[in-house]
Formats: sequence, C-alpha cells, structure tokens
Amino acid sequence: MTGTILIAGIGNIFLGDDAFGVEVARSLSQRTLPSEVQVKDFGIRGFDLAYTLLDPWHTVILVDALPRKEVPGTLFVLEPDLTGLGAPDAAGMDLNPHGMDPMRVLNLAASLGPIAASILVVGCEPRDFGDELEGRMGLSPQVQATVEEASNMIEELIGKILESKDPPMQVHTHVTGNREVTS
Repeated sequence: MTGTILIAGIGNIFLGDDAFGVEVARSLSQRTLPSEVQVKDFGIRGFDLAYTLLDPWHTVILVDALPRKEVPGTLFVLEPDLTGLGAPDAAGMDLNPHGMDPMRVLNLAASLGPIAASILVVGCEPRDFGDELEGRMGLSPQVQATVEEASNMIEELIGKILESKDPPMQVHTHVTGNREVTS
C-alpha cells in the first residue's frame, strides 16, 4: 500500500454526544499507531477538513455521531456513496463554517480536486445533543462507553487497510456492545 490513512474526528464538544468523533480522535492520539496513520481532531472545522481531504490520502476514516434510529451507543462502519460528489448542482455546496455535515464536506472537497477513493465513516448512534438552547458538555454514558471500543475498531480497520494493497471495502460492520457482524 502506498500513501497514508487519515483518521478525522468530527463533532462539537458543546453539543453532548456530537463530541463522539472528537473523543475517539483524542483516544487514538494517545495510542501508538503505525507511522502511515495521522489522527486529527477537526471539531466543527469543515473547511479545514475539506482542504485536508485534497492531500493524497490512501484512505480517510471520518469518525462522527450519526443518528440512524439505532440504540444509543451502537457503533457502525459505513462506506458513503461518492457518486456525483463535486458536481456544481450537488447538495452541500453551502457549507456552514460553524458546523459540519460530513457529506457536504466531502462534496466541497471533491469540487476542489481529487479526494481519496476509499472513505469510511465510523459512526455512533447518539443519545442526545444536550438542551436545545444551551447544549451540554460531555458524552452521555451510553456513548462514552463506546469510545474505547470505537478506537479498537478503528485500529482493526487500520490493520486491514495496511495489509491490503487495494483500498478496502465493501465492509459494513454493525457493533452493539461486544457483538460485531460484518457483511
């Protein structure tokens, strides 16, 4: 394999479980990872992430809290459909500088130049994002309990990616607690 792997933690630390990606990035940054791996906490800096995606990454792993109507704390790995990204009429060209929607960021980056062909999203079902007006600092107990498990999952993905000469995928993993199903 040539190139490197970017692990991008995404989320707002002032909105409860939205900080999941940031906390996983923090956890991973305290581990000894292969030299080909770069971990960055992007927080809500969508433009920063979009420009970073233009670097020649082999694989990008976005880590974020994503509501999918699962049990709070459910972890999953998705491979987003990149078809049509970067088209002038594609949704997402109106990126909010104070928030981050991963697909809008990917769309902006693709409109600026080539991005990694292999992009994965490690997500966690949030419980809540705090009070509507005031938010909340800190993850809910359900989501906090999955940070180390998500970090372990990402380390396993890194190992599989580095062993492979081709970009990974079609792997879809659904994890609840200690149970993992890969199809």
